[in-house]
Amino acid sequence: MKGLETLKKDMKENYIFSKKTLIYLIMPLIVEQLLAVAVGMADTIMVASVGESGVSAVSLVDSVNILLINIFAALATGGAVVAGQYIGRNQNEKASKAGEQLIVFVTLISLVIMAIMYAGRSFILNVVFGSIEPIVAEYANTYMMIVFASIPFIAVYNSGAALFRAMGNSRITMKTSLIMNTINVVGNAILIYGFRMGVEGVAIPTFLSRAVAAVIIVLLLRDESLVIHISKPFEYKFDSKMVKNILQIGIPNGIENSMFQLGKILLLSVVSGFGTAAITANAVANTVTAFQFLPGAAIGLGLVTVVSQCVGAGDYDQARYYTKVLHKYAYMALAMINGIIILSSPFILKLYNLSPETTALARKIIIFYGINACLVWPLGFTLPNTLRAANDVRYAMIISIGSMWITRIGLGILFARYLGFGMFGVWIAMICDWYVRATFFIHRYRGHKWQEKTAMSMQKNME
Repeated sequence: MKGLETLKKDMKENYIFSKKTLIYLIMPLIVEQLLAVAVGMADTIMVASVGESGVSAVSLVDSVNILLINIFAALATGGAVVAGQYIGRNQNEKASKAGEQLIVFVTLISLVIMAIMYAGRSFILNVVFGSIEPIVAEYANTYMMIVFASIPFIAVYNSGAALFRAMGNSRITMKTSLIMNTINVVGNAILIYGFRMGVEGVAIPTFLSRAVAAVIIVLLLRDESLVIHISKPFEYKFDSKMVKNILQIGIPNGIENSMFQLGKILLLSVVSGFGTAAITANAVANTVTAFQFLPGAAIGLGLVTVVSQCVGAGDYDQARYYTKVLHKYAYMALAMINGIIILSSPFILKLYNLSPETTALARKIIIFYGINACLVWPLGFTLPNTLRAANDVRYAMIISIGSMWITRIGLGILFARYLGFGMFGVWIAMICDWYVRATFFIHRYRGHKWQEKTAMSMQKNME
């Protein structure tokens, strides 16, 4: 392997991404993630006018929505990795074909999932959410009835956004996200404060904003000047091999993401056993802590784009170099944002009009979470994106699922129910999970199996 200094010198002439290009890729991603999380916080603050029962209901249903979004994001990542590797090999026609296959396949799958979710509403309310108060169940049912209709739209949007990121054009997704989230926030304000609606006032703008975003992203992909585009006229023909290549990455990633979120949902039944105050503190903490890992998540998305193209070009030295550079950016950004959030947490929590008990518990979680995010979050969640972008998705899936169910869920139940930590025990177990994941991913990255194995896999799939 080349020495680092030699590599840096060579890359000044031959690198795939310049420092300027990386910044142009990452900054819109951070803004996009910030918008999404900020709107989630705004939703929670606005629905707080209905009361803590409304906050609890929306947070419970959103945990299911996040599960679905993670599944679609995983499939979108599969398509983005395949398309990005084709771009790295200068096979732009195949990159476009991969994009078309992704959009159509995800649309069909999302329609099936939407039908299943509507049919399973009673199961979700009575079994998945566990013992919740009747008013919380009523609000949750209302919210589900409206938001589940947006499932196909968010699936299409995620796929289109992933394809733009694969091209290195994150500004388009940022602008589309800005439009989507503006519709959401303005709609919330009008319906909740203007028309005095409850959870419906949060659900309806969510549906409309996702529908608009999906239409915009598809229309933008019709531009044939783009590296990845939807052809005109659109004549879809199912390509089993292309879809298989996408699913080889998307399915393990989807299983990992869905099991991860499913585990969080199961732990909600543990949290709900400690009462509405615990549910609300957990919901508010989840909203605030989403800001605390936001830069790492955004940089992780960029890492998929960068490494997939490096791998497509067969240059693993550059893949390692960019992984180190982007992790440095992630740690710097996490330290800055967590410092700000921890210091301003008293003011932030006042916005929710919570009881003193709920406020104290939520602030304890925010501080605990922020300190550990600065120490280990990128190694547990950003680093495995290098492996995924290089087709080494099975290892990432096995480690993530194993750590989730053994560490996070096992210790979460132990700490919360049997060792007297209460709801906070679930968060302690989550941090333990981070350290376990990071240990295994560092070990894998430092070795060469992911290079040797994925090089053969890529050659087979690209033939």
